[in-house]
Amino acid sequence: MLNLNNKNLFKTDAYIDGKWISSTNVTPVINPATNQKIADVADFSVEHARLGIDAAYKSQDNWKNKTALERCEILLKWYVLLLENREDLAQIITAEMGKPIVEARGEVTYGASFIRWFAEEARRVYGETIPGHMPDKRLIVLKQPIGVAASITPWNFPIAMITRKVAPALAAGCTFVARPSELTPLSALALAELGEQAGIPAGVFNVVTGADAAAIGLEFCKNKMVRKLSFTGSTRVGSLLMAQSAESVKKLSLELGGNAPFIVFDDADIEKAVDGLLIAKFRNSGQTCVCANRIYVQDGIYDAFAEKLTVAVSNLKTGDGVDESTHIGPLINEAGLSKVETQLTDALAKGAKVKTGGERIAPDQLFFQPTVITDISNDMLFTHEETFGPLAPLYKFKTDDEVIALANDTDFGLASYFYSKDLSRVWKVMEQLEYGMVGVNTGLISSTEAPFGGIKHSGLGREGSHFGLEEYLELKYVCLSV
Repeated sequence: MLNLNNKNLFKTDAYIDGKWISSTNVTPVINPATNQKIADVADFSVEHARLGIDAAYKSQDNWKNKTALERCEILLKWYVLLLENREDLAQIITAEMGKPIVEARGEVTYGASFIRWFAEEARRVYGETIPGHMPDKRLIVLKQPIGVAASITPWNFPIAMITRKVAPALAAGCTFVARPSELTPLSALALAELGEQAGIPAGVFNVVTGADAAAIGLEFCKNKMVRKLSFTGSTRVGSLLMAQSAESVKKLSLELGGNAPFIVFDDADIEKAVDGLLIAKFRNSGQTCVCANRIYVQDGIYDAFAEKLTVAVSNLKTGDGVDESTHIGPLINEAGLSKVETQLTDALAKGAKVKTGGERIAPDQLFFQPTVITDISNDMLFTHEETFGPLAPLYKFKTDDEVIALANDTDFGLASYFYSKDLSRVWKVMEQLEYGMVGVNTGLISSTEAPFGGIKHSGLGREGSHFGLEEYLELKYVCLSV
């Protein structure tokens, strides 16, 4: 049991149709920093996923028929409750996935911001009138909620990943079924508790907990009552969900893998570029989909940049996230840590050199030293694979055209970053990078007000901004004869 001020936030049962449902089958939730069990959470599969879908379907008409203002007011109450309980929610995040507490507090604020934004956007679902093609015709375009929506979310942002999906859905008038990661279900259940306190009616927001992600995901894809599925995760799984949804022609939002380039041109402010890279690479121990994966530094400043980055990274403190001074928490599990080790071993065998870090802290723990390596070549694994850990490889390049080609030489297209003071170069590079998001002279691009999402194998659709609301709306054209 966590030491929370609001004990009601510690939930271990699924939340379906306004009821907390327990199970004799449970999945343990493990703190990756201590390897200690936090809780046993109800482990359900297809049957209860269907119950959640049924509850959402039965609640759909009542929810969509509420006025936009009524939905807005409920969502705003939910937003306020998240902020009032920020410390407890942050403690839950840190306990179940290891994120440093300072970052966890930031995630709660960020996650809550989606609820506020879409609460306000609920009142701005505007249709259109179109000049008629005949004297007796009036042409109207309506925007209406798509219906029951479902989500499958990962463990790395256990609150924000859900709120940026459920908030626009509820604002649009849709009902919702969430399946959180089995590694981090406590955050989602705490969200449901606060949603109930805010007045979200029974059946409108359901949380199905279960370790069998494949079976629950298949039910979401095949069930005809689910009209929209939003998924954040790997490209492999996203492609599978696309195929499984084909028969029901379901509307999809897919935020998939990334392989973000981070480019530092020779005219950049090196200090600011180093600071930006610390955020873009080492936030959440490198476990974000928009993390810088390939760091390209122009040859004229390569050595100077490497030295400044090495000093900065060597000063990062690794440890349990509950410590206020911790910068780098644990990796989520042994598989995640092993992937970092495999990529580093591959790079060293091909000539890379470690500038700082390069080792796990202890053989029985999930901490890996934040690492900088140089002398990188394009045949190394992290050139083509997402790392998802605190490993920063520095590539050297000569010309603008060369680095743009290298940056775009990937199937992925989620996030990208570059640093330059040259205005003409800024325009050229930002236009030519084949990514859904580009950070110019910044390593922090996520914002409630802006569309988050990628192109190519990094997915479909956008989250956040007014575009995020459109994902949960259908257009209806009406031709009226008068």
